[in-house]
Amino acid sequence: MGVNSHRVEDFSSHNNGSLKISTEIPMPPTEAMEIHHVCLPPKKTTFQKLKHRLSEIFFPDDPLYRFKNQTWCKKLVLGLHFLFPIFQWGSEYNLSLFRSDIISGLTIASLAIPQGISYAKLANLPPIVGLYSSFVPPLVYSVLGSSKHLAVGPVSIASLVMGTMLSESVSPVEEPILYLKLAFTATFFAGLFQASLGFLRLGFVIDFLSKATLVGFMAGAAIIVSLQQLKGLLGIVHFTTKMQFIPVMTSVFEHRKEWSWQTIVMGFSFLLFLLTTRHISMKKPKLFWVSAAAPLTSVILSTLIVFCIKSKAHGISTIGHLQKGLNPPSANMLYFNGQYLALAIKTGIITGILSLTEGIAVGRTFASLKNYQVDGNKEMMAIGVMNMAGSCTSCYVTTGSFSRSAVNYNAGAQTAVSNIVLATAVLVTLLFLMPLFYYTPNVILAAIIITAVIGLIDYPAALKLWKVDKLDFLACACSFFGVLFISVPLGLAIAVGVSVFKILLHVTRPNTLVLGNIPRTQIYQSLNRYRETERVPSFLILAIESPIYFANSTYLQERILRWVREEEEWIKANHESILKCIIIDMTAVTAIDTSGIDMLCEMRKMMEKRSYQLVLVNPVGSVMEKLHQSKILESFGMNAFYLTVGEAVGDISASWKPQP
Repeated sequence: MGVNSHRVEDFSSHNNGSLKISTEIPMPPTEAMEIHHVCLPPKKTTFQKLKHRLSEIFFPDDPLYRFKNQTWCKKLVLGLHFLFPIFQWGSEYNLSLFRSDIISGLTIASLAIPQGISYAKLANLPPIVGLYSSFVPPLVYSVLGSSKHLAVGPVSIASLVMGTMLSESVSPVEEPILYLKLAFTATFFAGLFQASLGFLRLGFVIDFLSKATLVGFMAGAAIIVSLQQLKGLLGIVHFTTKMQFIPVMTSVFEHRKEWSWQTIVMGFSFLLFLLTTRHISMKKPKLFWVSAAAPLTSVILSTLIVFCIKSKAHGISTIGHLQKGLNPPSANMLYFNGQYLALAIKTGIITGILSLTEGIAVGRTFASLKNYQVDGNKEMMAIGVMNMAGSCTSCYVTTGSFSRSAVNYNAGAQTAVSNIVLATAVLVTLLFLMPLFYYTPNVILAAIIITAVIGLIDYPAALKLWKVDKLDFLACACSFFGVLFISVPLGLAIAVGVSVFKILLHVTRPNTLVLGNIPRTQIYQSLNRYRETERVPSFLILAIESPIYFANSTYLQERILRWVREEEEWIKANHESILKCIIIDMTAVTAIDTSGIDMLCEMRKMMEKRSYQLVLVNPVGSVMEKLHQSKILESFGMNAFYLTVGEAVGDISASWKPQP
């Protein structure tokens, strides 16, 4: 027996000018059609409704389901597992896992040490702070974090934003102590904000940073960061602190006399080396260790070169003396009053949001590859506590780094112990190896930063945005050019504004469709989308694809009246059966407010004046309940509500036939 197949077809295959018109109204089968009445949802008290709603908003994953029907002893153990994931996987840890973790930990340490020094300079902080930030935060995260592959430390975006925002008001050269205090304070508020989001389960706040926004933001930031590194690559001493394209390029060419040929030769040679190793690792993922080892190799080679020719390398600036020892306490440096407190809070919140977005995105990416789940709210608390602890131990904002996590994953990391190995390697460096960095040239740090941030420019993602969603591409472009020509925070704010505008546009101007019947079925679909659909004589069937709120109720009323007017004109032009009934399919109307209810009442009155019947199909439970509570069911009558469009058409058309 053959089966009719109704497949989704491409819109381009349709002939919009030749819509079929049914010659007869779709009738029910020979036996009488059973009409299913629309019923109200089970009755609940206001408290039950509020409890259910709050549960869906803040606890969609039901995090306490493991504790149900358990003894107190078991609940205590599960509570420790929930708060400290290290207890969950630590009991099953073995030597085989440790072998994998120690290899991956040492591998990411070779990348994290030069990156830590480089990113600290990107944030206008002393290089040693970058190493401090690669010691305490990984230890804290290994206890609290739920990701097995996230490698923690300073990242380029957070470093860039912090350096930009703070240096606009406080000079890191003229007031280094105040600048350092503000950096630690901003880190504290970043951690407090992150932990609060996790504790209050408000993670949806970071969803307002759409992927389109981040693609443009990171590309613009990558270009600005790269241009800023021209100071180190060219050996310029006096350079602008501004982070816009025009001032940076102006400063480069105004200080041509400061260019150092020794620095240029060394810088571009090692930059070519780093880019080549990165290209090799991208082409052959099994050779990931080539790009992972390249930064440390560059640091070692350049340091040896400068040491050997130190008498002739006067034009090459070096890091100089770095203090040995563990992280000194910095709780006494936190800045909680004064004229710059607002700046520290604002910087902390913005860097906190950006670092949180990157950390959770990276953690979920690698979790999906290994088929395990990362708890977003738990990650927020872990990253938040990590940054609060870091602010008291001379660290600045840290999170999960994509480049280090990718290296960690490819090196075979099995658990968060790889972060402990990383912290141990940094500890050894802090205690014994600091004098070796004395002759490390600053130009190498600039080359490492450029190589790292180039990967943030995602051309394929931007092209995909253009093809798929023009509004998303507009948000991406606004973010990109805003960062490039205005400022980093304002560029981000503009992009978020465009994204919010897109949401408002969809809410205030929802989609409405005219439906038709697929012959010999009870299926009703868009007339413009499916070429086999046919108009149903005397019926105008509309579908609304959004909640009905105060923001769109007026628009929907005007749009429905326009559909009615256009249908009347079409009927008159084609000499078809007169219009008798308007059916509104409310399957996609997930919610309604009082303005929406008033709009439906007004529509019913307008249709009655024109002698049209208005029918509502399949209102969801919450919508039906509000219609009942507003007492408009009586004015509509229960015969104005149907469960499906097919039942509505069949029953109403049958009532128009002469009764025996």
